[in-house]
Amino acid sequence: MMLNSEEAKKQIDELVEVLNYHSHKYYVLDEPEISDYDYDMMQNKLKELEAKFPEFIRNDSPTQRVGGEAVSTFEKVAHKVQMGSLSDVFSLSQVEDFVNKTNENTIAPEFVVEPKIDGLSVSLEYVNGEFIRASTRGDGFTGENVTSNIKTILSVPMKLKEKVPFLEVRGEVYMPRNVFLRLVDEQEQNGEQPFKNPRNAAAGSLRQKDSNVTAKRKLDIFVFNIQQIEGRELNSHKESLDFLKEMGFKVVPDYLKVSEYKDIENRINEIGKIRFDLPYDIDGVVIKVDDFIQREKLGSTAKTPRWAVAYKFPPEEKETVLKEIELNVGRTGAITPVAIFEPILLAGTSVSRATLHNQDFINEKQISIGDTIIVRKAGDIIPEVLAVSKKGENDDIFTLPDSCPVCGCEVVKSDDEAAIRCPNVNCPAQIFRSIVHFASKGAMNIDGLGPAIVQTLLDNNLIKSVADLYELDADTLMQLDNFKEKSANNLVNAIRNSKNNTLDRLVFGLGVRNIGQASAKLLCEKFRTLENIMNADVSEISEIEGFGDVMAESVVKAFREEHMKELVDRLVSYGLNTSYEKAINDNRFEGLTFVLTGTLPTLKRDEAKAIIESFGGKASGSVSKKTSFVLAGEEAGSKLDKAEQLGIKIISEEEFLDMTK
Repeated sequence: MMLNSEEAKKQIDELVEVLNYHSHKYYVLDEPEISDYDYDMMQNKLKELEAKFPEFIRNDSPTQRVGGEAVSTFEKVAHKVQMGSLSDVFSLSQVEDFVNKTNENTIAPEFVVEPKIDGLSVSLEYVNGEFIRASTRGDGFTGENVTSNIKTILSVPMKLKEKVPFLEVRGEVYMPRNVFLRLVDEQEQNGEQPFKNPRNAAAGSLRQKDSNVTAKRKLDIFVFNIQQIEGRELNSHKESLDFLKEMGFKVVPDYLKVSEYKDIENRINEIGKIRFDLPYDIDGVVIKVDDFIQREKLGSTAKTPRWAVAYKFPPEEKETVLKEIELNVGRTGAITPVAIFEPILLAGTSVSRATLHNQDFINEKQISIGDTIIVRKAGDIIPEVLAVSKKGENDDIFTLPDSCPVCGCEVVKSDDEAAIRCPNVNCPAQIFRSIVHFASKGAMNIDGLGPAIVQTLLDNNLIKSVADLYELDADTLMQLDNFKEKSANNLVNAIRNSKNNTLDRLVFGLGVRNIGQASAKLLCEKFRTLENIMNADVSEISEIEGFGDVMAESVVKAFREEHMKELVDRLVSYGLNTSYEKAINDNRFEGLTFVLTGTLPTLKRDEAKAIIESFGGKASGSVSKKTSFVLAGEEAGSKLDKAEQLGIKIISEEEFLDMTK
């Protein structure tokens, strides 16, 4: 039956309300009332209606929270209320000193004790109960607009339970531990430098210029403070947290109001005991005076308030015995030593492995098999060896071998790096890693081709390189235990579809040393075709902003190798896309030439250049009469002098960004 506009609007409104209710129950209260399947079915129905009646799409619709278009830069946001930091203390005696001083300067203060979430501080703003803007803390006075990215955090309410005229809250964006571990595993499989801890991962994810990437990172948030409010009077911190709960926020958990130091100490110890069992990182406990009038009386120093402190937990370190050192061969041939030790309980989980990086690291710490070593978790997540506390019976410092532990080929070491490498491109370990990397999300994104399937295909001699993937057919796959008709067809289709990927994905997927996703895109933007990249020399590649000689030499060396040329020839014969079309926003800069000089306040040169080119303009390295604008930052040199002599308009970053709006 065909719906009229009135009926469609009614159904859309009803679905949005029901879905937001269940989203709040699931993501904020952790009290789901319906199955994921039922939720998905309702959301699919909503998507269908919104596609037919786009005029009725609501800002608070759950379909508007999955990520949008990429931005070229983050606009600045001035904080009307400073997003300050707290004084850190590192012992219980310092906490007691804080309590005693507070008692001396105010009458019968009460305190709120709450866990200190280890994440990234943000501001969320609401007008008449509707979410309008989010920004990072920045330097406390000025942050960056991250509204699109914050919308992807499903525990952030788009509409409050009451139409409060204006509300600004402060929260801590974090990455749950299980999400972080999956991300690190994915980065390692891709040969990328993994994030060291969940806090860094959260910060990096929130500042993604493509909010679709942020959405995939599954960030979360705890709100812990009201910065500004209109239309409601609140008198204490606990009252404000209770109010925020009522409004639908996911509030910092387990906050407790107490009056005596002994109660604060007990609560710190209780939180310390459970911290490693939590699904998120905390790095301490915050103690705040509850009453707002008392806070005003206590005041602040130039940097921090006198009415609060943050007690920081000491890092947990344990001793264990090093049993053996395992050697792992990566996709670029790098051989990494890994310590295998007696399992220990660290930060709430059993740990028995930690990387030893390279021979220099082993020599520095004088590590031998049989030694007693001190281990901790960096950021309470990644195990690391700190030192040797007791030497074992073996005095010989462990030495990495002269040959590859997998293929036996003699290893090589260059003067400019600490790692040793297996130079054999046919080494089974390198082939496995290179195919896993090629199929990964950041590269060719071949759905269903994970490490286990790659190993199965290798074990059955169906593939020996990434090019062999494009010869696979469903009938061959169905002969393996891992595949049925549907899964075989799905994988073959995913491989076939990858032929249409953008060139930067292919370049990254080929696994050139020192070339990540961003630098692969810059290469493609300059040279436009894979053939041009392969024929480029070091000097041409070095002209790319952000590329040094090492990166340029890596590209040239990789594409001069015979096995790479043969691989590319095969991929071209299978019809993979080898040209790059750059997206153009509009042509407002068409015919204009910009020259960049000096250090810009927020933009890197390659970012500014990308913005110029996205609007059809050209970025040049030298000033001439044909130059339209000189974009100047701090410590601008001779280019600025020449521009002034020629009468060329000089603009600041702020003026430049205004031109892109």
